[in-house]
Amino acid sequence: MSNSRFIPSIPAKSEDDFDVSAASKLAGYRRYYGVLKVVRRTDGRLLFPFDGAPELGPFETRIEAIAAAQVYGEQLVAGDLAHPEM
Repeated sequence: MSNSRFIPSIPAKSEDDFDVSAASKLAGYRRYYGVLKVVRRTDGRLLFPFDGAPELGPFETRIEAIAAAQVYGEQLVAGDLAHPEM
């Protein structure tokens, strides 16, 4: 028998209801990719990355890759606040 249980989706009410983590990874000479993780705290739902999620890069610097990941994370949060993905 499965040990998983149903957790109902609970929409977020503010940006504080999300955990956004932005970092970078190096994939060859001067090829940096943004690494992003976005979790809605209200129900623990992982919003990014998902199957088929786009790669964030490549960029020439680590700072550009992290900035791109942060901007994309902010866009995901704003989109989920406007239209919650249930």
